[in-house]
Amino acid sequence: MDKITALFNELFEAFMRTLRFGVGLIGRMSPQALLGAALVLAFICSILPLALVLFTVFLLLKLAVGACVIGKRRQRATPYKDVE
Repeated sequence: MDKITALFNELFEAFMRTLRFGVGLIGRMSPQALLGAALVLAFICSILPLALVLFTVFLLLKLAVGACVIGKRRQRATPYKDVE
């Protein structure tokens, strides 16, 4: 039990150090750098997931259409007649 508690304490301390570093970094940023960081964060949080979802939807659509077309081509008889 002491090992688990020590692990959680270490994780908490590492998280708090990272949080303090981030707050200090934001406090030292110029307004232009802060605006740039906000725009990058907005891109990561909104546009990137949208692009990934659309990519997945179109990929699944392409695979479904491809499976339908290949299935129909396999069922269709060949247009050539046997030569006797």
